[in-house]
Amino acid sequence: MKFGPVPLAQAEGAILAHSVKAGGVVLQKGRALDMADVEALKAAGRGAVVVAILGDDDLGENQAAEVIGEAGLGGGIVTSKPHAGRVNLLAEYAGVLEVNAAAVNAVNGIDPAITLATLPAYARVDKGQLLATIKIIPYAVAAQAVGMAASKMSGAFRLHSVSKTNISLVMSTVEGFKPSLLKKGRRAVEARLARFGLGLAECRIVPHQVEEMAQAISESKGELLLLLGASATGDIADTAPEALRLAGGEVQRFGIPVDPGNLLFTGQHKGRDVLGLPGCARSLALNGADWVLERLVCGIKVDDAMVSGMGVGGLLKEIPTRPQPRRNAGESQGKIAIILLAAGQSRRMRGRDKLLEPVGAGSMLEHAAKAALGSAADTVFVALPPQADARRARLAGLAVRPIDAPDYAEGMGGSLRNAMAHIGTEYSAVIVALADMPEVTSAHFNALIKAYDPMQNYEICRAQSGEGHKGHPVLFGHRFFEALSDSAGDSGGKAVVRSSADFVLDVPTKGPGAALDLDTPEAWAAWRHKLAP
Repeated sequence: MKFGPVPLAQAEGAILAHSVKAGGVVLQKGRALDMADVEALKAAGRGAVVVAILGDDDLGENQAAEVIGEAGLGGGIVTSKPHAGRVNLLAEYAGVLEVNAAAVNAVNGIDPAITLATLPAYARVDKGQLLATIKIIPYAVAAQAVGMAASKMSGAFRLHSVSKTNISLVMSTVEGFKPSLLKKGRRAVEARLARFGLGLAECRIVPHQVEEMAQAISESKGELLLLLGASATGDIADTAPEALRLAGGEVQRFGIPVDPGNLLFTGQHKGRDVLGLPGCARSLALNGADWVLERLVCGIKVDDAMVSGMGVGGLLKEIPTRPQPRRNAGESQGKIAIILLAAGQSRRMRGRDKLLEPVGAGSMLEHAAKAALGSAADTVFVALPPQADARRARLAGLAVRPIDAPDYAEGMGGSLRNAMAHIGTEYSAVIVALADMPEVTSAHFNALIKAYDPMQNYEICRAQSGEGHKGHPVLFGHRFFEALSDSAGDSGGKAVVRSSADFVLDVPTKGPGAALDLDTPEAWAAWRHKLAP
């Protein structure tokens, strides 16, 4: 591949390296220039342009990513459509992802132009979740290198589906043990199973005594047995492990190098797996029991070697006796930006611009901008279509940063992609907001900023109306910036939310504002009628 400036006479068929304006049109980078593009550039006074020219043995970035991605298909793994040199591998169903690190390293060792990034080995994933991404760095790469990378993809991944659906829980209680703790423990176990679409087949509650627990173990029917004792298991000869032995089972391992969740044991009972849960399993916070339970549910053998290997990366959270510096919830480590999407075409308004509809003492757009400016965010960007003089006039005098969204006709995804190009490294989070929601206020934005806490995995904070409806605005932490920059179609950030459920926190807000947007004259009339004295 050749890269660099060429005279316009040689530019037809080449790939545009950087977005350029040609009159009133913006030609986006990555575009294969045709004769009309070349003429538009000439008319704009340009004599040369920076392009990439593919050689006979090159594959374009999208084709290369697609070839490599398709080599990793099968076993519940599907691919996205190629875009900007990227293809994502996605989960066809919920399960646990096994990653062959040697194969992944082999792919990444072929050519720096070819990159493959994956989730951690044995990560639990939801249906539709992103498993891995193939990104071609330049605009093209040698076909030979692509072929070698594709050959290494075979066997790089395996998505284990649920194989145990009949699950029993035995909990024990002691005198003075609060009933609320029993309910909390059961709810936490059920919530973990619900991630795989499962529920408990049975739950038995017995005194925390060896004989009573042994009887419950013997009588339970599940193909996977979970034990949650009233007292923590402090030794391999403690009550719960002894009960398993008395019932005819065996304890295979006590203790796990994951914190929290150290006091866990595994075993067998008449051919079925047994997991002795630590006390911290009553909380939904991530702990070692999650890692073991997820693998057992999906039929993965959890042996000594696997458990011993969990120590690297097993420090999940500090505990009170080992305090470490951390920021307070809602305290940002960098700036927070708001992107106000205001490039919609108001197609359903029958000739009226909904963003110019009166709201309060101004227009809908002014109301949305002032709500954003009144929040604790550092910068407010407003994404607008290139020709939007009336909208821009409404923003005059407001301390917002209007930006062009040349891909507005594609939908919210195009506008968001254009806006993300203006978000620099100084920002730790971005809030995506719609400009047609008349009851969203500064309080909505501040609630998201306060809830944002990467230390707790609260990295996607979504506003929820007072009635419990999920809506907008939505805050995304820095780790999702690249995914937002690849937005396409009319989905905006919805695809990112769907594929990252573990990071989503729904933040309650007052009133219906988070779920109220107005797209038709009738909806506007009904809203005004409701507000009328």
